[in-house]
Amino acid sequence: MKAIIARLAATAFAVAGLVASAHAADRVVNVYNWSDYIDNSILTDFTKETGIKVVYDVYDSNETLEAKLLAGGTGYDVVVPTATFLQRQIAAGVYQKLDKSKIPNLSNMWSEITDRAQKYDPGNDYAVDYMWGTTGIGYNIDKMKEILGTDERPSWDVLLKPEIAAKFKDCGIYMLDSPSDVLPSVLAYLGLDPDSRNPADLKRAQDVLTAVRPFIRKFDSSNYISALAQGDICLVLGYSGDIFQARSRAEEAKNNVKIGYSIPSQGAQMWFDMMAIPKDAPHVAEAHEFINYLMKPEVIAKATNFVFYANGNKASQAFVDKEIMSDPVIYPPDDMMKKLFTTTPYDNKIQKTVTRLWTTVVTGQ
Repeated sequence: MKAIIARLAATAFAVAGLVASAHAADRVVNVYNWSDYIDNSILTDFTKETGIKVVYDVYDSNETLEAKLLAGGTGYDVVVPTATFLQRQIAAGVYQKLDKSKIPNLSNMWSEITDRAQKYDPGNDYAVDYMWGTTGIGYNIDKMKEILGTDERPSWDVLLKPEIAAKFKDCGIYMLDSPSDVLPSVLAYLGLDPDSRNPADLKRAQDVLTAVRPFIRKFDSSNYISALAQGDICLVLGYSGDIFQARSRAEEAKNNVKIGYSIPSQGAQMWFDMMAIPKDAPHVAEAHEFINYLMKPEVIAKATNFVFYANGNKASQAFVDKEIMSDPVIYPPDDMMKKLFTTTPYDNKIQKTVTRLWTTVVTGQ
């Protein structure tokens, strides 16, 4: 009888193990993130460590993500909106509050970043910073020296003063096709509040852009990386990490194109890409595990080393490549950090004004 009981117990244990194994194999987390924004080995390592399969989709604009979130039923568990979009999406009720007890690695976060991010997410209740950076000037170093005769990092003057921008017309100027990034930069250049909603201020910004419009080859938010890396253009108003990727591509191609990035002396916009969990996420536990895993210092450092963006994890800085940590345009010194500003999303009324303004600038009509 004891032998029978023992065999039954062993069988029950084996069946339980198979069921548990099957359950583990079924665990999944559906992630929706920006394209070219993570070292794929991170996803593989996460699955090895947790048994959770990662289904990873990508997008190339906040508008694409927002449209899906507002429609509902995305099936995604973790998404990565930029903070200005996150703020209005929180107001729209598309996210659930984080269970911070399930994200112990939040203790590694950098207060300099979490404090600023609270402008969009009070109490950091809904999101965790993934990466952050600035909106500034990417440029071809040799062309800059040839045209202006200097090795100094340029200010907004090279893009926004017609008499200087005109000198770069032939070698090519791109600007982000994003009024929420370009207009605050122009306002800062003018010495105005970058977050101004004053119609008169916005009109002044429009006038500046209209004056340099003849020298801008294209408004673009993705192709400028390859265009700059290949030497097809020499100047761009773009995102810091994108410029660093262009620099890396040019170095790998050994095409003698040297790329620089400048945080203009007049100040630059600071942005944050935040990890959040949709309200209707099907795998909430796995979402928390994924975010917690990314907040391991050595893990998020690997992501930074891949994409050349700073992250909001203070403890990770010990694992970030020294070349990246010492680069003042990736991790700015204290005096430059004070010149970085944040903005908030436009309400519907101002958004309509901005859209009309932007269409006029882009079309040149």
